[in-house]
Amino acid sequence: MGMTIIEKIFARKAGLGSVSPGDTVVVDVDMTVLIDLQFATMWLPPNRIHDPNKLAVVMDHAVPAPTIKDAAGGPRARKFVADFGIERFYDVGRHGICHQVIAENGLARPGEVLACTDSHTCAAGAYNTAARGLGPAEVYSIMCTGSTWFQVAPTIRYEFHGAKPNTVSGKDVFLHIANEYGDAANRSLEFGGPGLAGIPMHDRRTIATQVAEISADFGTFEPDDVLASFLAERGVTGYAAAAPDSDATYQEVRSVDLTGLEPYVARPGTVSRNALPVSRLDRQKVDQAFIGSCANGQLEDLRIAADVVRGRAVAPGVRLLVTPASQAVYREAMRLGYLQDLADAGALITNSTCGACFGYHMGVVGPGEVCITSSTRNFTGRMGSTEAQIFMASPATVAASAVTGYITDPRSVTA
Repeated sequence: MGMTIIEKIFARKAGLGSVSPGDTVVVDVDMTVLIDLQFATMWLPPNRIHDPNKLAVVMDHAVPAPTIKDAAGGPRARKFVADFGIERFYDVGRHGICHQVIAENGLARPGEVLACTDSHTCAAGAYNTAARGLGPAEVYSIMCTGSTWFQVAPTIRYEFHGAKPNTVSGKDVFLHIANEYGDAANRSLEFGGPGLAGIPMHDRRTIATQVAEISADFGTFEPDDVLASFLAERGVTGYAAAAPDSDATYQEVRSVDLTGLEPYVARPGTVSRNALPVSRLDRQKVDQAFIGSCANGQLEDLRIAADVVRGRAVAPGVRLLVTPASQAVYREAMRLGYLQDLADAGALITNSTCGACFGYHMGVVGPGEVCITSSTRNFTGRMGSTEAQIFMASPATVAASAVTGYITDPRSVTA
């Protein structure tokens, strides 16, 4: 019997000939990533670790440290990497949101298993990686033992067809899927099909990141020439990609016609069955517009936003916050002039961090405010006050909304 992508990776890493839904497997983990919050909240120095070459530490969620508690985590992280000879340490100054750092530095490799303490670790599925966010205690265990266990979930496959319009982004593709099909709890998602070749890597990353919002276990993309080129540019070699068998068994195969898609927006509370084309949303005023996060703080996202606001001004009464996903993205966006264009329009550029996305610092929203965000979540209280409303959309839609003052279809601004 053939296997899906995730089943193939599990079988390989568990040393088994095959696996099926319902099986419990113990797999070797190729890369484990620790983030700053782990050192700030519940850190106990280990006596030993499995392999320093399979470990990375990224300062990402609270950078620079906004509280004394966060500040205390920094020295713990630095002592840990020094004591155990961990070379992949991304300290303040070469830091970034961990999923961006993972991508930039080739830590997520095709056909391999990656674990991290952040729930959006599924972002690495864009690179044909079996990547999942796990609790701090489990990640600590993996750090010490080099392995973990999973129960194999049934797989739902998404077949992309047609060509994605230039005005449609990975965020829009995801919101369409989330609205059309709802939650995917205890399921793995697989993305492929003839239309995949026309979806660039940054959009694949957005889609993979967001599958956490519909409760999927994993979201993995088929390997193809677009991925191979992306990895070659970053010097990633020697991997064994996992493609699905032609006779793989899926719980369901769903077809997505990219050609007919348009910009989407999710209404406050959830993305599941709660989105609609921006063109159909009633006029909605906004107070804050946020572009950033692991989902949409990539260099391409900042380029798209800069293209929308160039020569325009942020509307009176609106705050446009832009958070590059990593220090490397920040530097490149500055060199290319994207940050200049955004700042000239009235945007506030922050350093790279998770910050406003999880309602921690640098952009918390207050009672009664409305935020349009390109970040990962829109549930009540996510970005600050429980009395605020959070709409979710693409960077183009967020940028267009910032200059008009209300949630706006970007096609009406850039046409």
